[in-house]
Amino acid sequence: MRRLFFLVGALACALPALAQTKRPFTFEDMMKLKRVEEPEVSPDGKWVLFAAVDVDLAANTKTPHVWVVPTAGGQEKEIIADQDAERPRWAPDGKRFAFISTKEGGSQVWIAEFDGAAGMVTGKHKLTSIVTEASGELWSPDGKNILFTSDVYPECDGAPEAEWSCNQDRYLKDQNSAVKAMIFDKLLYRHWNAYKRGRRTHIFVVRAELPVSARMGEDKDKVERIPIPRDLTPGDFDAPPFSLGGQDNYAFSPDGQEICYASNHDPMEAASTNSDLWIVPVNGGPAKNITADNPAADATPLYSPDGKYIAYRAQQRPGYESDRWKLMLYERKTGRRTQFGPSARTDFWVGTFIWATDSSKIYFVAEKKGESPLYSVSFKIIDGVDEPGYDIKIHSTELNYHEMLLPGYNDDLAVSPDGATLFFTRMSVQAPIAVYRIRSAWELTCEETMGLASVPPVMQALACEEGKKNRKLEGVEQLTHLNDAILSQVSMSPLEPFWFKGAHGDQVEGFLVKPPNFDPAKKYPVKFIIHGGPEVPMGDEWSYRWNAELFAANGYVVIMIAFHGTPGYGQEFIDSINGDWGGAPFEDLMKGLDYAEQHYPFIDKDRECALGASFGGYMVNWILGHTNRFKCLVSHDGEFNTESEWGSTEELWFPEWEFKGTPYTNRELYRKWSPDLYAANFKTPTLVIHGQKDYRLDVSQGFELFTTLQRLGVPSKMLYFPDEGHWVLKPQNSQLWYKTVNDWVDQWVGK
Repeated sequence: MRRLFFLVGALACALPALAQTKRPFTFEDMMKLKRVEEPEVSPDGKWVLFAAVDVDLAANTKTPHVWVVPTAGGQEKEIIADQDAERPRWAPDGKRFAFISTKEGGSQVWIAEFDGAAGMVTGKHKLTSIVTEASGELWSPDGKNILFTSDVYPECDGAPEAEWSCNQDRYLKDQNSAVKAMIFDKLLYRHWNAYKRGRRTHIFVVRAELPVSARMGEDKDKVERIPIPRDLTPGDFDAPPFSLGGQDNYAFSPDGQEICYASNHDPMEAASTNSDLWIVPVNGGPAKNITADNPAADATPLYSPDGKYIAYRAQQRPGYESDRWKLMLYERKTGRRTQFGPSARTDFWVGTFIWATDSSKIYFVAEKKGESPLYSVSFKIIDGVDEPGYDIKIHSTELNYHEMLLPGYNDDLAVSPDGATLFFTRMSVQAPIAVYRIRSAWELTCEETMGLASVPPVMQALACEEGKKNRKLEGVEQLTHLNDAILSQVSMSPLEPFWFKGAHGDQVEGFLVKPPNFDPAKKYPVKFIIHGGPEVPMGDEWSYRWNAELFAANGYVVIMIAFHGTPGYGQEFIDSINGDWGGAPFEDLMKGLDYAEQHYPFIDKDRECALGASFGGYMVNWILGHTNRFKCLVSHDGEFNTESEWGSTEELWFPEWEFKGTPYTNRELYRKWSPDLYAANFKTPTLVIHGQKDYRLDVSQGFELFTTLQRLGVPSKMLYFPDEGHWVLKPQNSQLWYKTVNDWVDQWVGK
């Protein structure tokens, strides 16, 4: 008995230790994670709607469902589980919400009835049945209409009934035709991963309520006709233009009578980034261009709640998609515009933004040194006082709240109706997106503001001069916990930054992720990850396609470098890559790896492999001809021949800006930075990966590289995806991708 007692006691002591044991992160773990999307706060402030994508690896599917969680915190509930449902958007009355579903043939707008007391859906019905499908829905603030986008045939423009019939006939004719040939008469005939087939994205508006009889399924010939959507943006152009995600490029005015949207009307779209903002009455009428004098991009309009202004983001240099995004304000009454807030005085991009409920300030996020902090800007307009370079003078107060938030990437902002709580998403290298909230708790005096290093002196002076107090936010809470169970079982390492002297003598940041069960006394091989873009941010963020934790999980140190061209370090740092692709970035990468080898004794510098996609793939191809320090390379969707890539890509503005012209006007620069011209130096074993539907960097670039490697006798392999574009998105394709990449690295580097 005594022996049994000691055995039970020993087990009791051991159980906590066993429970705390964590295992390495696996691909299967990653596929089990729910992919949380942006929060939507209910009009009564009690609920947050969001979609979360479930991945079924065996079925090779991704299916979004709608969830709800109390704004005060509590258990999340899946409220639409019996069909795919994404992008939920509240009706103004809070008793309904719209969502997008493909349940009954193609993407359409659906309406769900919501019981606010029980927090559950009590009924659903499909609102649209448009053959060209519907997406991107928004409620009008008066609740009478719903806006959505659809890819239609511009030649069908006309009265709603005739347009509806024409689009249906054209679509069915295309789908049923035995001839699949296409005729092009202008550029941008395909984009990213699809051929446009003569269709344009237009914005439609439809009455939000179906006739009761139609919702009940009665014979539609005997009841009131279902309203036909009306095209608000007719013409042979996209409205809104193509986007890879982020904030909507259209918005309703507070009274529901007008919309503002972005659209590019330049005749040579393939070489132009000149999207303008247009306004058009919901009841019909001509559209008005309100940013016609800016030859660069204007985007993401958002009306102030009081209806006085439209805030938006703008760039200044035409043809340059990586120019600094500045926050702008359009005064609807006078038509005056101004750049305002932090971007007028500091050097970073403004990202997602949202108005405070009282229209007194704007909250936004911006890239900063590997993270994406939250900011706010308050303003006051003084009529009649001009300032050089501005239409109106604005006093702004800026406060960087990053020091009071968890590190990582913040985005997808939403504000409670009373303005007291800010909701947002956050991710880091250790965790995918979850919804958070932060509540306004107390204020800082002028003197306290002066003591904050995060507040620039000019802002401190303005704050004190105006006798105002800056609101400080505290009480950060994670609201959704859908992935906690899985994440609690796996071992993940935090992102560790380091700094070194890179090209031009500039300070450059690098990042390191250690493997699980790290032992500083051991030597570890290295996966050297090179980011794409090139002008895209990197740092403490989660990725399903290039997951640093998954790369580290099987015993590797992962190293990443924010080389010249990376956002978050000032526009001059971004611009430095223009016309210098193989120069400063390559120097940064080599010096960053040198620094890591010298300062981290656990790195085995004789077992390193470099991997990259898009620009990262280009840089791997450049490395292939300029150094033999790596044991292996992985080039995914990389540019190999800069001249032929110009002729096979769709967004011509990109190479023509980066290489300062076309191959016919500046062939010397194209050839200077073309990896194929250094093929005589190729020796490193290389895995080539490319997708057939990648129209950003055509698959021919991968074939050219693989052919060259094979003819030179360089050990090489190619992974070809006939059903993927620039990214590998299908679950089982992703599984094959990770296995092939990791097996290749293991083969040449060894564990």
